[in-house]
Amino acid sequence: MLDITTLLLAAVVVAVSASIISRKWRWRQVEKLPGLVALPFIGTTYIAFLTKREDRMRKFDEVIKRFGPIFRSWIGPYPSIMIQKPEYLEKIMSSSELIEKSTFYSFLYPWLGEGLLTSSGSKWHMHRKMITPAFHFRILDNFVEIFAENGEVLVEKLKPKANGKTFDIYPFITRCALDIICETAMGTSVNAQNETQSAYVNAIYSISELTIKRMIKPWLHTEFIFKRSSTGKEFYKQLNILHGFTKKVIRERKSARKTNVAQIQAPQEDDIGRKRRVAFLDMLLDASENGQKLNDQELQEEVDTFMFEGHDTTSVAMSWVLMLLGHHPGIQEKVFAELDDIFRDDPKRRPTTHDLNNMKYLEMVIKEALRLYPSVPAIGRRATKDIEIGSYKIPEGCLITLNIRHTHRDPDHWPDPERFDPENFLPERVQGRHPFAYVPFSAGPRNCIGQKFAILEEKTVLSYVLRNFRVETVDRLEDLQLIGELVLRPMNGVNLRLRPR
Repeated sequence: MLDITTLLLAAVVVAVSASIISRKWRWRQVEKLPGLVALPFIGTTYIAFLTKREDRMRKFDEVIKRFGPIFRSWIGPYPSIMIQKPEYLEKIMSSSELIEKSTFYSFLYPWLGEGLLTSSGSKWHMHRKMITPAFHFRILDNFVEIFAENGEVLVEKLKPKANGKTFDIYPFITRCALDIICETAMGTSVNAQNETQSAYVNAIYSISELTIKRMIKPWLHTEFIFKRSSTGKEFYKQLNILHGFTKKVIRERKSARKTNVAQIQAPQEDDIGRKRRVAFLDMLLDASENGQKLNDQELQEEVDTFMFEGHDTTSVAMSWVLMLLGHHPGIQEKVFAELDDIFRDDPKRRPTTHDLNNMKYLEMVIKEALRLYPSVPAIGRRATKDIEIGSYKIPEGCLITLNIRHTHRDPDHWPDPERFDPENFLPERVQGRHPFAYVPFSAGPRNCIGQKFAILEEKTVLSYVLRNFRVETVDRLEDLQLIGELVLRPMNGVNLRLRPR
């Protein structure tokens, strides 16, 4: 028995030693960067799983303050270089070569496959070229009516809450955004604002959290182990719901195209003079039929990617705007004055694209909220060649994490960086600022293709809320516990009070 115990102990010692030696030999350049002590096998991930979920962002902020603006961490055996200076981000984001996403985006593959977010190489280039026309301003103009319809539903859902009592507005905003992206991406409605217990809606909520659970636990990285874990089993249960819905929509859309071709051609007027609605899925099918063939799997990947990127990010962006305006009633009244001026002729009418373009101050407010609380607080790339950042050589194969949230608060580029000040986005201030000091939608070749869509949606929905209600914030910003799980949101919701205008 003693011999077996000794043998096992020796095996552990050898394995640990091999892990340390391998790391120091293979990644000796990385070890020159500052950072936390890395343990064998798990690297520096102990910071995440030894810290309560609600305290992780605070702990991460402490690490950045201690080691930034460039340092290394270890996600299991993988080195990740953390950067935040705009000058460093420019080196990565502006490159036409460094466009491969971090290895950890592979945890989204079961859900999103190789869609626009996760793919690379020729497939990414082909799909990007195919999808870009879908975001032309003439196409987006057709979606404004969908934004407005759902903004009206949101107002009706909020009216019973406008009694001065505290409630969490985040689920209301999320369901509105989900209805919008479903209709614009797939041409169908999940009616999330009315059917709050929808299995599809609940699956969307839970799968992001399950993905993050996997990311921060190295023992769940292997697919064999993950599928057999309770987290993995729940993940695939929810995934079957999501994929089942998307497949059904694609199948029905393709069938409808065969039986009634006239209904799915480019936007034209219907019998009552209203523009026909064409979803992103229709445009993908059109492009596919015009020589750039996408199979059903690729169609599903792109539609699922639209769904993922197009609802959670806009939900949190709008929620942060309301949270900040509740803290700054003077700024809120300036927004209302602008809206009152635009809709003076008919306070109840729906906004047009022209109206949305005239919401200059509201746009500045949205941009400033995205500066302080970017929907995606960090993004990851993989170094496909040796590069120099700062005074360090980053070897090929390293993961690179771009900490956008901290870039947006860099005191070298933002005077009084913690202060909410929409005037940061006056044209004269924007002109003199480093172009990579503000990157809520990323930048360069892999910038967010849907940023114009997002801003138009957010202007529309927020204008409805602010035309109808006065917003009061309950929680102090400094007391909020932030969660950075794919998107940046408050741990305990967005607690507000509404009063009718």
